[in-house]
Amino acid sequence: MEDRYDAVDVVVERSRGLTVTFADGHTAEFDLMRLRLSCPCATCRTLRERGEEAWPRHGSPVRLEITTAELHGAWGLNITWNDGHNTGIYPFELLRHWSEQR
Repeated sequence: MEDRYDAVDVVVERSRGLTVTFADGHTAEFDLMRLRLSCPCATCRTLRERGEEAWPRHGSPVRLEITTAELHGAWGLNITWNDGHNTGIYPFELLRHWSEQR
C-alpha cells in the first residue's frame, strides 16, 4: 500500500461526519449521508445494485448518526450507525479515492 493511503489522523464527529488526514497531507471530509449511502458492505452494495437505497430503511431513525467508529487494522474504519448497521468497513484507500473524485 502506498503512503498516500496511510491515515495519520481520523476525526469522527458523530452527528456531522468524518475527516481523514493522510500521510502526504491530503485531507478528506465526508458528511454522514455520503458515508451511509455509500456503505461498502455487501448488503448495502446489493441494495444499490437493485436500485434501492441503503438508507433509510424501514424503521431507521430519523436523524442519522455514527454510534461508534473503530480502526480496522491499519487500513480502514469500521462504522456503527445509530440504525444498528455495523458491517461496513471503509478502507482508507477507498476514502482517498472518493475525496479525489469530488
